[in-house]
Amino acid sequence: MIVLEKGRINPETQTDSGVSENIEDFWRYYQMNDKRDEDLIDPQDAVNKKEVDTDENSEEQVELNPLEQELADAKAKADENWDKFVRLQAEMDNLRRRNDKQVEDAHKFAVKKFAESLLPVADSLEMGMAAEGDVEKIREGMDLTLKVFLDAMKKHMVEVVNPVGEMFNPDLHQAVSMQPGDGQKDNEVITVMQKGYTLNGRLIRPAMVMVCKN
Repeated sequence: MIVLEKGRINPETQTDSGVSENIEDFWRYYQMNDKRDEDLIDPQDAVNKKEVDTDENSEEQVELNPLEQELADAKAKADENWDKFVRLQAEMDNLRRRNDKQVEDAHKFAVKKFAESLLPVADSLEMGMAAEGDVEKIREGMDLTLKVFLDAMKKHMVEVVNPVGEMFNPDLHQAVSMQPGDGQKDNEVITVMQKGYTLNGRLIRPAMVMVCKN
């Protein structure tokens, strides 16, 4: 086999024309084959390239798997939070309904205990109406009934305003008339014509009184 290195033989420097032409053809053939060899792919290079591509794909797959796992975890967490929200919403609706029912019942039955405390008064009045006897016994029964009634009102913070001998108080009393007193001071209550009442300290009816004016 003839080995011809590039740059060693220059066809233009040969004196023999035949030799020059042969060498020139050989040189052209050599250059074509050399270029064709450069275009060939080395099998080992192809294997190495395939291994590199496989490694890159594996790295991408490794990167994708954590992302998919994170997405699945986030979806599961979202489903759990949604379930909690639905349950909490249902509990809030039930609580609101119970509160509305309690408020409604409170309005309907606010005076239930007060009404229950008045039942003995009604029973006593019915017994007094059916009683037979002298006036004094009937009067004594009415006094007992009145005492039961006043106790029932006091139990529910209803107080009687009976200001005989007290100074006139426009916040609690209503003056009906004025007259000179017998030893009373000016603006002193001489007579209570109608008692007043307060509920938990708030006036619900003023006492109608007669005031001294000397």
